[in-house]
Amino acid sequence: MPTTRIGPYKFRFYSSDRDEPPHMHVIRESKVAKLWLSPVSLQYNQGYRASEINTIMRLILDNREELLEAWYAYFSK
Repeated sequence: MPTTRIGPYKFRFYSSDRDEPPHMHVIRESKVAKLWLSPVSLQYNQGYRASEINTIMRLILDNREELLEAWYAYFSK
């Protein structure tokens, strides 16, 4: 599973995600959230506070191009 670390967060997607729009599962400790990349929006959240979700969304916006490149590079194989 491709993983990119940004700060304390792991941004990851799974091979089984192929049939879904581009997104990332964001993991930190026992918390996880799923966010769509186009447009950036929250799909679900398990354990993050709203302020931390806002931080994660800013990180995605700042790194969106790199995250999308990783997604498309992986699934174009």
